[in-house]
Amino acid sequence: MRHPIPSAASVMLALALSACGGGGGGGNGAEGPGPQQAPATRFDLANRCFALKSLTSGTFVVRDGNGYAASAASAAAAERFYMKPTALGEYLFYAADRSLLAGSGSAVTAATAPSAMSNWVVQAPASGRYTALLEGANQSLATDAQGRLALAATPGQFAFVPVGGCTAYPEIDDDVVGTTYKGRGIEQPVVGFAEVHTHMAMGHEMSDGKEIVGPSAGGAMYGQMFHRFGVPHALEDCEDFHGPNGTRDPEALILDMTPLKTHDTQGWPTFVDWPAADSQLHQAMYYKWVERAWKAGLRIMVSEGTNIEALCEVARIYMSTVKPEAALYECRDMELGIGQVKYLKQLQDYVDAQEGGPGKGWFRIVGDPVEARRVINEGKLAVVPGLEFSNVFHCTVTFNPLLGTETPGCTKEDIDREIEEVWNLGVREIFPYHDVNSALGGTGIFNGDALNLVGFYGTRRFWDTYDCPDGGEGEAYFYNAGAYMTTAVPGTGSDPLSSAVIGLLQGPAPIYPPDRRQCNARGMTELGRYALQKLMEKKFIIDIDHAELSIKQDMIDMAKAQTPPYPLISAHGGHGGISMQQARDILAIGGLIYPMKPNGKGHVDFLNKLKPVWQASGRSDPIALGYGMDANGIANRAGPRGAGATPVQYPFTLFQGEDWGPQFSGFAPVTFKLQTVPESGKTWNIDEVGTAHYGMVADYVEEIRLEGGREALDALYNSAEAYLRMWEQTVNR
Repeated sequence: MRHPIPSAASVMLALALSACGGGGGGGNGAEGPGPQQAPATRFDLANRCFALKSLTSGTFVVRDGNGYAASAASAAAAERFYMKPTALGEYLFYAADRSLLAGSGSAVTAATAPSAMSNWVVQAPASGRYTALLEGANQSLATDAQGRLALAATPGQFAFVPVGGCTAYPEIDDDVVGTTYKGRGIEQPVVGFAEVHTHMAMGHEMSDGKEIVGPSAGGAMYGQMFHRFGVPHALEDCEDFHGPNGTRDPEALILDMTPLKTHDTQGWPTFVDWPAADSQLHQAMYYKWVERAWKAGLRIMVSEGTNIEALCEVARIYMSTVKPEAALYECRDMELGIGQVKYLKQLQDYVDAQEGGPGKGWFRIVGDPVEARRVINEGKLAVVPGLEFSNVFHCTVTFNPLLGTETPGCTKEDIDREIEEVWNLGVREIFPYHDVNSALGGTGIFNGDALNLVGFYGTRRFWDTYDCPDGGEGEAYFYNAGAYMTTAVPGTGSDPLSSAVIGLLQGPAPIYPPDRRQCNARGMTELGRYALQKLMEKKFIIDIDHAELSIKQDMIDMAKAQTPPYPLISAHGGHGGISMQQARDILAIGGLIYPMKPNGKGHVDFLNKLKPVWQASGRSDPIALGYGMDANGIANRAGPRGAGATPVQYPFTLFQGEDWGPQFSGFAPVTFKLQTVPESGKTWNIDEVGTAHYGMVADYVEEIRLEGGREALDALYNSAEAYLRMWEQTVNR
């Protein structure tokens, strides 16, 4: 359905109305009247309301035409500035009329939009005395002989006096009432749940916006997990990337091959068509949405840098027809994965800035289970960086069909060097295999058409297959193996992907048996075995999913041969196929199997499926079940549970009631309201839209409670502890 784009007037009206009511501050709302604590450091200014006092004249800053002057005798008569952090120690001075303190030449004026000319670096040369350097001019805030604010080489000194009555800078609200819990001691088991497979740093730009780095996925994925100037910039209109009414959206043209499909491109504040559970190429993990999930008990989050190099190249070529700069976008797996991990580190600093200084944020990147337990005990989110793509360590493969040979893109020396590089960067979890064949071996087939095209484009050969053992499905399988395949080129050449493939064909495309599930005939290579052994020696957490069925068995056999056995994790619930015996073996050696992007009903169904396997594996610890939402992973998220499900009632409260066991004793209840954008009235009800974005994880927890009661909640909130124990078994050897 085509939706009209809201007029500029309607959006401005919504913004004006929100100025009267708090501005969607996401916990950073305007402060009410009354005394506030004076700032002790430059970081204490964050998301608070102040009058600015010149220490030269002893007077307060007020608006003076289009500029400002230090001319008021009291704070009561002064301009109110909401101090919005853009980085540690850097701020926007946001006035009550939504203008910004900015530089223009040597003058200081009011600007309507944030930029480098309104971004101020605040320093504190002495207690209670502050200076402000303007980023875009390399000049400092001062007063001239008439007391007007101006820019000068010699900084003036100011005091920030707490006041009330500010207009909050626009931001997503987490719609949470209450404070999330802390741990009961570093030696006590963790209470919380684990997200073991997500891609927070995917987006159209992998930086805070100060220095442009470039996009992930060839520019096809739109939106950022954060931007230094907040949600209006991180999630603004996607038309520049996806075209008018979304007519250039690569999801429709390349992934779905539905070229007539359109969408409303407006993001903040109306969010008409995105984010949505079935939208693969729009940001779903804006950091305020993740904050809502953390407040619901998310305590471990694995965020992998990801990419599909061949698909990125197709998207880059396609995007460059309308955005010439797209031809220069990076598409190599390793480079993009590393860029996304670095972007995660920027987010950690940004959250620290919002929360009052270095180390104070709830988002903490961790490098080992000891650090993770400490962070979680403080009530914060432990973030584990990972990598998920086919050409890990640049181990591409190019097949030479006329010669019957292949050319690997890496050597053992490359693998050694790049393992050290990513470890030193902070990466701790790795998928050795992904969606395309590599020099390490074959991908586990789960999509019989589109990924075969992508694989051909990337390697110059379609999949060679064999009939999956035992049919690839049924009682012998925990997760179905392979896929039914008809033809390798389902497209006609009218879409960018099949057009690119047809242009490379040097002969007929293979035809696969349509009545039998096909598995990938490419097994683990010598390089693959070498890489896996080196990953174990370095003590990485290794995800078994996406590997071909026979390679999964090789990985399990190698893990069993280690002393002690090396745990493996299946964060996709078995993507690419897992037999029942393989599932039992994964659990028996201390590994975990968590479901991929379920809703609450799917989660409880998976729990019931896992219980007999857990018992058969010989595990004596309590069953644990986190999840892998695969948000931002160029994949749909879970839809609603459907008719007949007990609806989620808003607001709902977690950590109180008969379904919450004794492990939650002493935890204060936390209430979650229906997520609403006051600027537009947009709401997200999980019974109507499913997991539209990551803020719906809190609602997903309530779904789990409704579907599975105490047993399901116990397993969910055991999952972070289970992940840490697996990690400890990985490193303590």
